[in-house]
Amino acid sequence: MKILVTGTHGQLATSLVEVAAGMPDITLVRVGRPGFDLSDPSSIRRAIIAEKPDIVVSAAAYTAVDRAEDERDQAYQVNVVGAACVAEAAATLRVPVIHVSTDYVFSGEASHAYLEGDEAEPKTVYGYTKLRGEHAVASANPRHLILRTSWVYSPFGSNFVRTMLRLAAERRAIAVVADQWGNPTSALDLAAAILLVATHRARDRYGIYHVTGEGETNWAGFARHVFRASAAHGGPSAEVKDIATAEYRTKARRPLNSRLCCDKFERTFGWRAPPWQVSTEEVVRRLLEVDYRNQSQGTGV
Repeated sequence: MKILVTGTHGQLATSLVEVAAGMPDITLVRVGRPGFDLSDPSSIRRAIIAEKPDIVVSAAAYTAVDRAEDERDQAYQVNVVGAACVAEAAATLRVPVIHVSTDYVFSGEASHAYLEGDEAEPKTVYGYTKLRGEHAVASANPRHLILRTSWVYSPFGSNFVRTMLRLAAERRAIAVVADQWGNPTSALDLAAAILLVATHRARDRYGIYHVTGEGETNWAGFARHVFRASAAHGGPSAEVKDIATAEYRTKARRPLNSRLCCDKFERTFGWRAPPWQVSTEEVVRRLLEVDYRNQSQGTGV
């Protein structure tokens, strides 16, 4: 099976390459700039049609949540128009598209973990463009699986876990928001879920699914677990001071509740992600090996 992934260097694209390496029946191809550009519809169609994949994973997106408040047109072009073009190209080949979306499509005001059928009511430009992107993908290709996820981290690129480790190496105490709740999700686990869907006999069960790490926490709790895991491996650690969202101002409003219920995905595909604590510990271990072992040897990163 040949799987085409949009994006080359993002957390998810890199994780898909790593996970797919252990699956000999899969050939994974990544497309990215300059030959593939989500802001250039003609390049999207040309790159996907040329590869003739069996399935397309729409992983690339505009994800700068705060910057999107000022760059509305660019966010819309990538997350709506670009996503639709990816889905259309897959439809031309009569193959499915797996499109990755986000918890930001919800308001974050519910008291429960969001179900797929709950009302989507984004409060940010980023969330609005991702929701419109979901609609555009569904309209462009009836063979669509839309996977919403949240709080993604990995051993690759910039993410919360790496940021916490860097700050812990610089400070003795770190203030972290404690009233926003969600499901930390390893991009490696998300990649495993995507590849499972791509190869599963039920992959024609099209629609929207939620896929996150198992369990919930707030950002402060997430940070504390990162530091416990780091300290266990001799890495940097710091005291976490709980603060409220109101004390940490950002341009875009963050949802207080990002929890997503993943029961539908488990019922359909028979898979649930590991507990977020377990996956976090593995990512921390790998980041320490790359970032801090190199530093201790004087090579830096």
